[in-house]
Amino acid sequence: MVVKILILVIFFLVMILVGVNAKKKVTGVDDFVLGGRKIGPWMAAFSFGTSYFSAVIFVGYAGQFGWKFGIASTWIGIGNALIGSMLAWVILGRRTRVMTNHLKSSTMPDFFGKRYDSKALKIAASAIAFVFLIPYTASVYNGLSKLFALAFDIPYAAVVIGMAVLTGVYVILGGYMASSMNDFIQGMIMLVGIIAVIASVLAGQGGFTEAIKSLANVQAAETVEQPGVFASFFGPDPFGLLSVVVLTSLGTWGLPQMVQKFYAIKDERSIKTGTIVSTFFAIIIGGGSYFMGGFGRLFGGEGASFINAETGAVAYDGIVPAMLQNSLSDILIGVVVVLVLSASMSTLSALVLTSSSTLTLDLLKDNVIKNMDQKKQLLVMRIMIVFFVVVSVVIALDPPTAIAQLMGISWGALAGSFLAPFLYGLYWKKVTRPAVWVSFLCGVGITVGSLFIDSLSPIVAGAGAMIAGLIVVPIVSAITSNSQKDKNRVENIFECYNVNITVKKSRQLSSD
Repeated sequence: MVVKILILVIFFLVMILVGVNAKKKVTGVDDFVLGGRKIGPWMAAFSFGTSYFSAVIFVGYAGQFGWKFGIASTWIGIGNALIGSMLAWVILGRRTRVMTNHLKSSTMPDFFGKRYDSKALKIAASAIAFVFLIPYTASVYNGLSKLFALAFDIPYAAVVIGMAVLTGVYVILGGYMASSMNDFIQGMIMLVGIIAVIASVLAGQGGFTEAIKSLANVQAAETVEQPGVFASFFGPDPFGLLSVVVLTSLGTWGLPQMVQKFYAIKDERSIKTGTIVSTFFAIIIGGGSYFMGGFGRLFGGEGASFINAETGAVAYDGIVPAMLQNSLSDILIGVVVVLVLSASMSTLSALVLTSSSTLTLDLLKDNVIKNMDQKKQLLVMRIMIVFFVVVSVVIALDPPTAIAQLMGISWGALAGSFLAPFLYGLYWKKVTRPAVWVSFLCGVGITVGSLFIDSLSPIVAGAGAMIAGLIVVPIVSAITSNSQKDKNRVENIFECYNVNITVKKSRQLSSD
């Protein structure tokens, strides 16, 4: 216990010191929100990866989907790496950096307002972002509390409040730069920790081969006609597996806290290195978490703590903690707590900063509070960070549903609303304002509507909302049309891609 507490104290001190150091570099709003758009390749990549994976993935999703799909849940991590990380950087990275810099846009709602010349779209997008980032934050707290209870027997409320205060302090001090620097440190901890955890879990089952054999012998009531299905390539429910892959992979393309990472990219080298490093990071962390979760049924025997003895109901959020308790030494459990704490705090800092900047710059500035200079904007953003932390803590103390469902609601509404108009807006000149409004309505409508349909999972609804947006935006844009004034304005915006630049041959091969 002394060693585990010492590890935590050192971790907390480092986070605070980073915040104090980063505060010296914050001279204006652009520094606080985007690190002055000077984030280097490794920090950019780790910031993206650590914001992607949190306790929601490690505890909630790995446990629930490992139980449902078996070893096939590893496909979710592979999808996260290839679609959610690699393709996101390749397709969105460069164009996002160029256009948002040209538009002088600091947030996703601000991008919608300037790209589509609509203040109403900007306000609506900021409201959607603020409302639906809150359940995601609650799910992060919820997942972390399970591990703290395992390692320290600390009350859930104390874990939530302590984590919120610590994260709030270093984000308030140093903004995006503090968050990115801590993300790099936290990412290194995550890489080492997940490898140690997987090795220990497999060793406890006699090694990889023996674990697979044991998993192939597991039979559930709903899979009596599918022997060995939990050790099979696509598991017992390929369609359900595909829905989770779509939600958790394609979703990053439309999440404000993820896309905003591309706003802060420093240069071309950051794009190339960021693509490689973030993909590798996602393979290890995402793939490793789901791979580990795939063996969850090996720990579901008689007397399992996460199975109700009377009803047989499974508490999915308790699966991974039970696996760790049965497989790890006390010291390794301490390492895991720091691993998940790192993942959760990096995600939480991104959510808090995104929400406060969106609320301040897109909703309050010029609409509620007039004549906000740089100093006043920084003050209001810091106040909004405190407000957002307090609201999310209140909800987290009495969460309405399981971790996976909370995240599904958040990702479905946000990415379902924003993904299509953001992606098409970077590449296609003919997207119209009505098409963006329809995408917003689809994202929020489908996700919220799923809450009233017992047979429709928020996971499936969220994936459906994203696909719906990608379909309806071009259809509505084809039916409606931009005015000549809008066409001229959009042409001017897209000229940012045609600016000629000169680079060394060591950086870019010439056509000769």
